[in-house]
Amino acid sequence: MTRLAKAGTLVAMASDPPFRARPGARSGTSGASHEEEGESTRITNLASLESELRARRQQVHAYLVVLAGTNLGEMYKIEGPESVVGRAMSAQLRLNDDGISRRHCRVLSIGGRVIIEDLGSANGTLVNGEMIQHHELKEGDKVRLGANTMLKFTYQDKLDETFQQQMYDAALRDGLTKCYNKKFFVDRLETEFAYAKRHRTMLSLVMFDVDHFKRVNDNFGHLAGDAVLVHLARITQSMLRTEDVAARYGGEEFALICRGIPLLNAGVVGERLRAAVEQHNFEFQGKRLPVTISVGVAALPEAEVDSPTALVGEADEALYEAKRSGRNRVCLKGL
Repeated sequence: MTRLAKAGTLVAMASDPPFRARPGARSGTSGASHEEEGESTRITNLASLESELRARRQQVHAYLVVLAGTNLGEMYKIEGPESVVGRAMSAQLRLNDDGISRRHCRVLSIGGRVIIEDLGSANGTLVNGEMIQHHELKEGDKVRLGANTMLKFTYQDKLDETFQQQMYDAALRDGLTKCYNKKFFVDRLETEFAYAKRHRTMLSLVMFDVDHFKRVNDNFGHLAGDAVLVHLARITQSMLRTEDVAARYGGEEFALICRGIPLLNAGVVGERLRAAVEQHNFEFQGKRLPVTISVGVAALPEAEVDSPTALVGEADEALYEAKRSGRNRVCLKGL
């Protein structure tokens, strides 16, 4: 209950905490000043602060951060005496950009210096706009590889690294499942589709969603539904190659981009995932949740399409065929 004092006096709210004057405070100071003085300030131990700063300086590492290109936002720590950058599976810093050679360049750590060296790449290596063969990297240098990829060389400590990773995850990953979000999926599929068409290589798209997901939400609650999606994402991530991309396409629907995988092999991936989900014990607050998925697969070159959107349409059509056929199964488009 609120009690009002007479006009001209202080109005006190019953919910306000009791005021305690700071020792030594002047009685003539206003209420606002009293409140400010009443807040204590933690005194930092200068010796501890200096020790912490020294430790942080010792933990500083060299990084390459992707500013532009298909791996936008990713950070690569420069570790070891040599790191090869390129599209090859064996590259320590693997970048999926069509304009980058399989072994494009290498980064050398020599006596505290970091050197970048072009390895005879098709499109060359540029540092701050200039074509180079060997170059010692300095803080803030911009490295361009091919037509689309731009890297920034920087030194960062653990705190910087954590912040950068959080920013990357917030921009490109789904907050609930930690899979990539739809925007990342669309951008990546566009790049992979163009590469597959240009080089006449295989590209598979696997799409799946949870059967009768609305029943899970209706019968067990939306928190249970969220728990199902989180577990489903974990199962999916555990079954993929490093170069595969798993994304939450929307709601309870997910998509996988599998580079260099033919249609039948992608169907095997879908079947393994379907079986793993069927056998998994989904539980929420001690209750077992019945969960299965339906899977649709489409691939190049079997799908005669001229755009990434059309390939998604083919995979979606296969997914709905799996639904119409009884759910909890895999359907391939083009067989």
